[in-house]
Amino acid sequence: MNASIHGLKRTHYCGEVGEAQVGQVITVNGWVQRRRDLGALIFVDVRDRSGLVQVVFDAEEAGDEVFRTAEQIRSEYVVAVRGKLAHRAPEAVNPNMPTGK
Repeated sequence: MNASIHGLKRTHYCGEVGEAQVGQVITVNGWVQRRRDLGALIFVDVRDRSGLVQVVFDAEEAGDEVFRTAEQIRSEYVVAVRGKLAHRAPEAVNPNMPTGK
């Protein structure tokens, strides 16, 4: 999911996100499980009681303010994230996760 951070009301639980929502703008709330910073891309795994979803912050798409905020995210932070749900790249699909596509 390419995203921005806002204090927003949830539209979906993390584990319920799937193929039916691809292309839609959704909001998930949860705890940060893990964060990986690859420079121009930041990956944040967000979890709630239903499961896990991966959020992608792209420096070019997110804008400076949102990307700076994403750089400050740490494990166990509680976040609300709104963004357009996208498929993972074919080489990044994780068949071991319900939200891995």
